[in-house]
Amino acid sequence: MSSKSDSGNRRIAIGKIIGTHGLKGGARVYSWAESMDSFEKGTQLTAAAPGGDIVLTVQSAAPHKKGLLLTFKEVGHINTLEPLVGSELFVDRDDLPEPEDGSYYWVDIIGLRVETVDGVFLGMVDSIFPTGSNDVYVVKDGKKEILVPALASVLKEIDLDQGTMVVDLPEGLL
Repeated sequence: MSSKSDSGNRRIAIGKIIGTHGLKGGARVYSWAESMDSFEKGTQLTAAAPGGDIVLTVQSAAPHKKGLLLTFKEVGHINTLEPLVGSELFVDRDDLPEPEDGSYYWVDIIGLRVETVDGVFLGMVDSIFPTGSNDVYVVKDGKKEILVPALASVLKEIDLDQGTMVVDLPEGLL
């Protein structure tokens, strides 16, 4: 799952309100979640609005162009939604299922210290992007950038408690 976090990783961003849809306050949302399950009816999301956080309850969700159309129980008119356009939508981490063994939420990977199996420091995981077959970790050390494929043959150890990742890069990636 692509995401950002705040409040000590207790909340995870799963989307952003990018516009309105209709007079009844429908929201056009760009989703960072892997599936629409994150937006099931009854799911509580927190919108990080300029005036403060607002809790919203998903009433309906449907695919729409390159994103989603959501309606919220608390929003019945476009005027209520307009101030929220541009706000990120967060879900409480406790509401998410535990990732399967060997899988991680992106928010847990971003910021890890990366080194080789020989102990050479490569940098910190700055961002992640999906490629279809596997994710790719963007590891930065100052202006230097290394793209690390998220493959079992490359990733030798991930220790979230220590904040480290050990990799065995194939020839040519360094």
